Amino acid sequence: MISVLGAGAFGTALAAALGARGPVTLWGRDIAWWPANPRLPGVTVPGSVTPTDDLGRAAQADTILLALPAQALGGFLAQHGAALAGKRLVNTAKGIDMQRLTGPSALIADACPGATVALLTGPSFAADIARGLPTALTLACTDPDAGAALQARLSTPVLRLYRTTDVTGAELGGALKNVAAIAAGAVIGAGLGDSARAAIITRGFAEMTRLATHLGARPETLTGLSGLGDLTLTCTSAQSRNFRFGQALGAGAEFDSATTVEGAATAQALARMALRDGLDLPIATMVARLAQGGVSVEKAMDHLLSRPLKEE
Repeated sequence: MISVLGAGAFGTALAAALGARGPVTLWGRDIAWWPANPRLPGVTVPGSVTPTDDLGRAAQADTILLALPAQALGGFLAQHGAALAGKRLVNTAKGIDMQRLTGPSALIADACPGATVALLTGPSFAADIARGLPTALTLACTDPDAGAALQARLSTPVLRLYRTTDVTGAELGGALKNVAAIAAGAVIGAGLGDSARAAIITRGFAEMTRLATHLGARPETLTGLSGLGDLTLTCTSAQSRNFRFGQALGAGAEFDSATTVEGAATAQALARMALRDGLDLPIATMVARLAQGGVSVEKAMDHLLSRPLKEE
């Protein structure tokens, strides 16, 4: 049995995709919208997916996908982690916890004793997955046997999973690309053009790789789906909430405050990590200031462009 915890757009999309293979339970605090999630217009969840607001019922599954916002995950686990002990838990959140400055996998491992912890990440939009459009993702698990079992369990004809044991690299790739996407959106919103966006993508990738390898990731992981693939998608599509948020910042426009923008919180965490570890993360640091209103887009770009010239 498979359960998905979190009935937002991504959790609903995953439940719909996995429901094509068999029964799935989808848990959410508010599922009055069933079966048509307003965040996924035109998508009807298949009958093989059972909705519930009873967490105990959903926690009976042996394989549980956690589709919760990164900054909400710690609080959820503090309250419910014991109920998930010993399960196969697959995180889908992309971010760094602002309190502990760590990724979701460490939070899950600490809160859920005996659980097998894995990560599902990569270039994907909820709407594409929900509509059955071809999508390739990374399934990361430090236990290769458990990873192989989850890969077989969660793959579908249109949802193709590639396996890795580098959880650190896959997790950081998914988190850091959101920060670069905000910067890319700001560049476009400010009318600075696609060449400037390409520069942000390239230098953002360099920052991602620098931090991830510093924390023990394998460089080749960052060149895969969970790094470069996700970065490319998120920095070039208006479907990305992080890109749209940056675009609004760049244009001086309003942005829906109810929309979750993981990259804004992750940028704050990265700025603190840069100070703690003495790392050079200029884009992440500037996005942190930009998202908090501490600097204008013009001054942020002036600062980045006035940095000392150096080798690539």
